[in-house]
Amino acid sequence: MSSETPVRPARADVVVGIDGSPSSRTAALWAAAEADRRSRPLHLVHAADTDLRAYWSDAETIQAVREAGRDLLAATEAEIRERFPDLVVTRLLGRRAPLEELQEAAGGEKPIVVGSRGLGGFSALLLGSVGLGVAARADVPVIVVRGEADRPEAGSVTAAVRDTEDLGWLLLAAAAADDRKVPLHLLSVWNILTHVGDVATMLDDLDGAAHRRVHEVKALADRVRAWYPDLIVTHHVRTGTSTPGILVDASAHTDLVVMGRGHRPLGVGPALGRVAHALIHHAHCPVEIVPADFGTRSAAP
Repeated sequence: MSSETPVRPARADVVVGIDGSPSSRTAALWAAAEADRRSRPLHLVHAADTDLRAYWSDAETIQAVREAGRDLLAATEAEIRERFPDLVVTRLLGRRAPLEELQEAAGGEKPIVVGSRGLGGFSALLLGSVGLGVAARADVPVIVVRGEADRPEAGSVTAAVRDTEDLGWLLLAAAAADDRKVPLHLLSVWNILTHVGDVATMLDDLDGAAHRRVHEVKALADRVRAWYPDLIVTHHVRTGTSTPGILVDASAHTDLVVMGRGHRPLGVGPALGRVAHALIHHAHCPVEIVPADFGTRSAAP
């Protein structure tokens, strides 16, 4: 168990990055629904990156880029207000790169929502290299909105867990399920290939490792129930040789998949890892990537 004590997450505002792509429109509407569910403001951010563009573009082009950004923000807000007339919405036209603008707008506590595809080409890609950078480096949760816009609700939130060290960020998944009034499913994948190295592993060692995983996931579920006594929490350990494949399959039957994000080996910078990469590129529903220590530094409501 982590030495730091997790706290029940506060219901924070929601930040969404938009770039004019159909995917970012879907992300903006998803973020609006999330902010409305939380009864918190929504912050629309368009990072025009004009500070960098100024090195090779003339003043007229920069002005046109900024005008297009203002129009995009206004049009997006208007569409959101049609669906959520009581929602508080703010707009920000940023001059810097998307990662910088979104990080500042998040302020260390608000989740960032991005689409699953950007405009492509030379424009700001919200899930090209830029979007992956946001998911890998942001110090707040990042939700990549995937799946069909009109996909029927499945009525659950799924958390991809490993052991009791996940409790801090797991409470964020519990809060998401609690807000939606749906069950939280804790899903852990026990992959035998991760326990077999160059030295032969004894079968009874593997059996013991599997039992420890089941025990730890049950302990996680019990801890979450203590924090959210009215929340239905289920837990399941699946065995298989493809962790990403199992989680992608599970994403077809839930409304949101939440998982923690660790750090590179030796502590050098952030990393998504192959499982998170697979999810944000192939999941059937939105995927939330949470910095592993986020739950221990969030403020209680």
